[in-house]
Amino acid sequence: MQLSHGGESSPTGVPVARWSVEQVLALAPDAASRRAGTRLGATGPWSGTGCDASGALWGLCKGSGSTPYRTVVDTTGPAYACSCPSRKFPCKHALGLLLLRASDDGAFRPAEPAGWAEEWLAGRRTRAARESSPAAGGDSARGPADPVAARRRAERRAERVTGGARELEQRLADLLRGGLAATDRSGYGLWEETAARMVDAQAPGLAARVRELGVISGSGSGWPVRLLEECGLLHLLDTAWLGRDRLPGPLAATVRTRVGLPVSPEGPPVRDQWLVLAQYDTPDGKIVARRIWLYGRGSGRTALLLSFGAAGRPPAHALPVGATIDAELTPYPGGGRLRAELGEQFGATTAAGPPPGIAAAAAPAVYGNALRDDPWLDAWPVTLRDVIPVPSKDGWQLADAHADTHAETHADAHASTRADARTGSALPIAPAALSRPGLWKLVALSGGGPVTVFGEIGHRGFDPFAAWDPGEREEGAGTTGGPVVQLV
Repeated sequence: MQLSHGGESSPTGVPVARWSVEQVLALAPDAASRRAGTRLGATGPWSGTGCDASGALWGLCKGSGSTPYRTVVDTTGPAYACSCPSRKFPCKHALGLLLLRASDDGAFRPAEPAGWAEEWLAGRRTRAARESSPAAGGDSARGPADPVAARRRAERRAERVTGGARELEQRLADLLRGGLAATDRSGYGLWEETAARMVDAQAPGLAARVRELGVISGSGSGWPVRLLEECGLLHLLDTAWLGRDRLPGPLAATVRTRVGLPVSPEGPPVRDQWLVLAQYDTPDGKIVARRIWLYGRGSGRTALLLSFGAAGRPPAHALPVGATIDAELTPYPGGGRLRAELGEQFGATTAAGPPPGIAAAAAPAVYGNALRDDPWLDAWPVTLRDVIPVPSKDGWQLADAHADTHAETHADAHASTRADARTGSALPIAPAALSRPGLWKLVALSGGGPVTVFGEIGHRGFDPFAAWDPGEREEGAGTTGGPVVQLV
């Protein structure tokens, strides 16, 4: 996937990135919208299309009625508006307009926006200016919330969570006293009832971890060991909450987040050129969680945008993978301070090359250091440079392209022999990634050569999310802003 041609010039002199077909399809709220948008990604139904240097696109799409749908997209948001009745964002018409732009540059004539498009764009700019100005009637104009009432509400909830944590400690003790093997006969009802008690205690984080325990029993060979490990982590979280007053500030903030208490972003916002590394959705019942990973080209920070969608509505954020946005992010408290809130955006999205990476052998130490700040951390984001996907006995692994060169010189040409020569400097690919089509995209992109891969490393292995073409150079060494392949 790539941002083709480097884009056009914006009024600030920054190139406006043209999105690729794959980037556009990644924004679709569901598979039906993706299919419908693909059918509209040709010139046939469109008229009056145009674009401007600020990153706006507009056009009229012929539908079943006599009046065409008016569709406008601000690619710097991105944000969408359409006169169709759909409640999906982006709708199929917005997707079709973006797909037409990605595949047929000649279909768009540079011009001033049509009147109806300019009205929406001007309103969007006015709202952005109002929200960024406290004097214009933002949150501060309503005055601060009552701090005394807020403190009392927080204290009452903390008391309920404490009661839930103590009850959970007693249940864990009873579980161990009766033997872990007995849980296989109790069924999932035991865990669901305990999770419901944690919900009543207003500790959704504890409830989620209890539900995860329920799927371990009978999950295959060695499940009692895995169950004991997770029970130990849950006990650690319980005791950390009960003794939170004695913890360092950052660790106490992590515990509050893990238990499930709401937190707000804090600290000064960080403005940077943020490279969009990956975007993927994770369904959880009726709610869909969207995770967007970003890398700050100036600060060197990695950040996570987390948003949710419910009742058929997509999550709030959608950013094109492989692009760079000039924006402010405000971090949330807690160990690692990875999660952040997206603030004001400046200018347009631009093309960018891969971020700097580390060798595969160094990645476990990075994850280990992160565990010191958050012992309940399942995985940590990392970019690997010069790795080669190779088959292993249990699946696949990412091997360091420069490791054990001498041993490989004398190795047999068979792929499994070459893989064994690099085993000491290889990371196993996580089981969750082995069944995804992205694994074969990664293998095809590599073609036996080194690639740069972004993903998460955890105790189950490395989960790849995006990879860059082998010919691309690292940031700081003259990147050419070329193709990135999404693997999730």
